[in-house]
Amino acid sequence: MNGLAIMENVRRYRTIASLYRQTAAFRPLHSGSLLAQAREWEHRAVAELEAYFEAFCQAASGNTPTHSASCAVN
Repeated sequence: MNGLAIMENVRRYRTIASLYRQTAAFRPLHSGSLLAQAREWEHRAVAELEAYFEAFCQAASGNTPTHSASCAVN
């Protein structure tokens, strides 16, 4: 998957999370479950970014995956 598709997915996931948070503000009786859903969508966005950058770092360095979100390319 290319970088633009990844960023589009992240944008969508964070938009969905935002909508859950907004809905929670107007539905206090359901706010607990709505906020849990928002956290899940934010987690998906972060996981998508981490996977992308891990693959990018691996390709840039030629090394095996390190399961780290940061990399240094010489």
